Amino acid sequence: MRAVRLSVATAAAAAALSVVTGCTQKSAAQDSDHLIQVTATDSKCEVSKKEFPAGHVELTVENKGAKVTEVYLLFPDDRIVAERENIGPGTKQTVTAEVKAGDYRVACKPGMKGKGIRQDLTATGGAAAKRNPKLDAAVAAYRAYAQDQADETLPRVETFAKAIKDGDVEAAKKAYAPSRIGWERTEPVAESFGDIDPKVDTRADGLEQGQKWTGWHRLEKALWQDKKIGAEEKTLADQLVTDLKDWQTRVGKAEITPTSMANGAKELLDEVATGKVTGEEDRYSHTDLVDFKANIEGAQKAYDLLKPAAQQNDAALTQELEKQFGALDTLLDKYRSDKASYDFVSYEKVGKDDRKELSDAVNALAEPLSKLAAAVVK
Repeated sequence: MRAVRLSVATAAAAAALSVVTGCTQKSAAQDSDHLIQVTATDSKCEVSKKEFPAGHVELTVENKGAKVTEVYLLFPDDRIVAERENIGPGTKQTVTAEVKAGDYRVACKPGMKGKGIRQDLTATGGAAAKRNPKLDAAVAAYRAYAQDQADETLPRVETFAKAIKDGDVEAAKKAYAPSRIGWERTEPVAESFGDIDPKVDTRADGLEQGQKWTGWHRLEKALWQDKKIGAEEKTLADQLVTDLKDWQTRVGKAEITPTSMANGAKELLDEVATGKVTGEEDRYSHTDLVDFKANIEGAQKAYDLLKPAAQQNDAALTQELEKQFGALDTLLDKYRSDKASYDFVSYEKVGKDDRKELSDAVNALAEPLSKLAAAVVK
């Protein structure tokens, strides 16, 4: 899930992970009509224009506030078109998106909480983004992959929920991490709906005012910290299954484009940097490395599908991505005895120096991965 609170150290790591690349690379939105400057502060979200032609659009975001922020391009119903999280104070980032004619919103979220400060935008009936058969095939394959992950998640979640309803703490602990793998692989798609992620994957410190804590992490706390299963936990287990069935039925309706795939891959790296490497995500079970691996697998799947187009446009970038994905996979293998399993060591046994090594490997991958969206739409 999205991190909502960053320590100074974590914010610095996030800023390092999200170095600006859009200023020096060739842009898919080279004409000024498709460039929108977004200036975010702790109290404002200003845009350089509120109307632009449909097609490829590039948001150049600058955070002039004192808080870490995130910026979203949204449909009117709050589905996510594109996003960039963990934009540190004084830093800039670029988000490339592909849009059809219609109404949209830009939302800046200082402190990465709430609905944010919003500006309405309109994409006019300009030229639609040119079709590329390679990219069409990539989108179709990724949509099938996302659906497969949702379909495979449900039986695992039902096993987890059954153990809770049976009052079997040890069986529930064993089923917890495997039940999350499909979700973590495709989390940007799940998050694009807006209302499902807060129900199933919110941590205690991510709750909005008045929000009831439900989902995986609420049950994780009961199993590992409270060490007991009560009537409320059994009800929450059923609710988790219901909410994830909702996700399963909606995956096929998600807006997926080549740029959303590329941006989603980068978002998964941000998830690793702000939740898994820090140990904040699975703070009770310490199963962070399972989520870590699933996030990387999801990012690599999106990259692999986009690689034919990206390689044609930027062969050096794909070569670097291959190298960094391989290095990170090799590093993760140190923490499991069987490379075919998800039986990773408890994250509390991963020392400070090893966590730093993991963080450095994530940063080394995240920097070139942030260029993938622009590469696929050149």
